[in-house]
Amino acid sequence: MLFGLFKSRSQAPEPPVVAQAARADALLRELEWTVIRRLDGLLQGDYRTLMRGSGLDLADLREYQHHDDVRHIDWNVTARLQTPHVRVFTEDREMAAWFLLDLSPSVDFGSGEQRKSQVLLGFVAVLARLISRHGNRVGAVLYGSRGQPVVDAVLPARGGRNQVLQLMQMIRRPPALSGSKTAGKDGTTRLADLLRAATHTVRQRCTVFVVSDFISEPGWEQPLGELARRHDVVAVRLLDPLELNLPDLGLVTVRDAETGEQLLVDTHDSGFRQRFARIAAQREAQLRESLTRAGVDTLELATDDDLADAVLRFVDMRKRRAQPRRPLPAHLGARA
Repeated sequence: MLFGLFKSRSQAPEPPVVAQAARADALLRELEWTVIRRLDGLLQGDYRTLMRGSGLDLADLREYQHHDDVRHIDWNVTARLQTPHVRVFTEDREMAAWFLLDLSPSVDFGSGEQRKSQVLLGFVAVLARLISRHGNRVGAVLYGSRGQPVVDAVLPARGGRNQVLQLMQMIRRPPALSGSKTAGKDGTTRLADLLRAATHTVRQRCTVFVVSDFISEPGWEQPLGELARRHDVVAVRLLDPLELNLPDLGLVTVRDAETGEQLLVDTHDSGFRQRFARIAAQREAQLRESLTRAGVDTLELATDDDLADAVLRFVDMRKRRAQPRRPLPAHLGARA
């Protein structure tokens, strides 16, 4: 396929546990010093917008917005004002966030200094640390972390810095040498398997981050929508600029890391590059439409993005979604 310009994950032997833990700790310290420290000065108490709890107490009423949970519509106020209004709740102090991580071979692609897998690791480490150090718990379901297109690891939700380090170690773990499948139809990503596994693993309502490039066999849209009806779901879409537009590089051999298929293409051909860009744009439009239909918030994270800026974009999006479009009449503001 035209979106298969992927580099294979290196088949290096697994490092000793102590060395692996040290590397994860060093990376987290670096992120704490460079990204999280910077965010501390910019978020200004907006950490709660990273997550949404199931809610305990009614705090306010506001006009209905697209993607709001219809179960929170206050029908009495809606009938009185002839405009849909939803109840806004005070969220739980202690909440849980789950990361559904697509670690399939396509996520190892990167045309610049970073691969999508590195962006995934940095984003998860930063978000998990921001969330866990404010008294909340984080857990994860991993897909493809051992080189096979299956859900192969679950990290139960817990709090603390050590939990974040354990999650980082699981993400950085190289695929097993034995039984690895990277060629043929059985090697293609089935994101629906990850989403369905999450419905059985994540029981209580929480915030769920689905981190993937969404290069997958069809069929993930329905389970994503079902997950969004039970949880606050955020789709973190990983992408690389080269997946959208091809530069003029002459004759290039490209290989699909998931099927192993190789193809010689002439990127000097302007017609080929235009067709590639057109197909990529069509896929972009279809993907965004599918995510919108599923009713999830979406954060696009490119390999050339600044991680702190991406987190701030996400927080700003959540704040705008939570703000009422217009003030509620005074006689309704105190309604219990």
